[in-house]
Amino acid sequence: MIDRDLALGLVRVTEVAAIASARWMGRGDKNAADQAAVDGMRKMFDTLNIDGVVVIGEGEMDEAPMLYIGEELGRRGPDDVKVDIAVDPLDGTNSVAKGLPNAISVIAVAERGCLLHAPDMYMDKIAVGPKAKGVIDINAPVEQNLRNIAKALNKDIKEVTVTMLDRERHEDLVKEIRRIGCRIKLFRDGDVAAAIATCFEKTGVDVLMGIGGAPEGVIAAAALKCMGGEFQGRLYPMTDEERERCKTMGICDINKVLYLDDLVKGDDVFFAATGISDGELLKGVLFLENNVAVTDSVVMRSKTGTIRFVEATHNLSKKPQYIKYA
Repeated sequence: MIDRDLALGLVRVTEVAAIASARWMGRGDKNAADQAAVDGMRKMFDTLNIDGVVVIGEGEMDEAPMLYIGEELGRRGPDDVKVDIAVDPLDGTNSVAKGLPNAISVIAVAERGCLLHAPDMYMDKIAVGPKAKGVIDINAPVEQNLRNIAKALNKDIKEVTVTMLDRERHEDLVKEIRRIGCRIKLFRDGDVAAAIATCFEKTGVDVLMGIGGAPEGVIAAAALKCMGGEFQGRLYPMTDEERERCKTMGICDINKVLYLDDLVKGDDVFFAATGISDGELLKGVLFLENNVAVTDSVVMRSKTGTIRFVEATHNLSKKPQYIKYA
């Protein structure tokens, strides 16, 4: 069993990653922003009493020096719980580089063997909050899904808001949603944050639709499992190489619908996120005088259903080993 106190430890990890990355806000260097987040996150993982393995990270071992798939994290003591770890130190690299909203740092943790080792490719997705759970079907027509969601939320179809990545591949989907009469909210980067937004009424987002990253889909599914929402996905390989990679990872039927329990098994899942730039749910990192930073985070656990929002003030002068100056 995972110690419930791990939740606060995970927040500390995303906080450091967010602060380090936020120093690169608007400076036009997405790679530097991402590397800063990776460096900060990697250092903080060494403070946690876990025996963790990265199943979703920055890439394969030969592609990433840190937080690569298969890397072992935590203190890894003899009594430390064995866990799977999915990380996205910076979800929204372009947003940070350009000073745009909705960039976050995220982590999902579950017991060993419970997180899908999703290949680095696209995934077709649909996600809703708790009130619309049970009424969606990724194989159903768009209109059927949207009318079912409207009914579940007790809304007129014209009041339903769909969010999706602003990409050319969604041109036909946008036209269909507009024909049906729903509202649309497009975003440039960060579909983990968008999926989470469906679970909070204050965001005004009712459903996430469209094609995004498969690894981000697993992380988003972990969050929705904690909040009682619903997520369905289907891998969307673009090349023969990607289709072959699915098979090598044990995914023989690429058309199979992946439900929450396929993506995130078990009933003890942790999710933590810290805002880097301002978003609909979390505020971005705020730098104050005297080397002080303020962070806004959320952490949740599926076993208890607890969702905590954490605003923290950091004296960075006392954390030089974790926060590098950009």
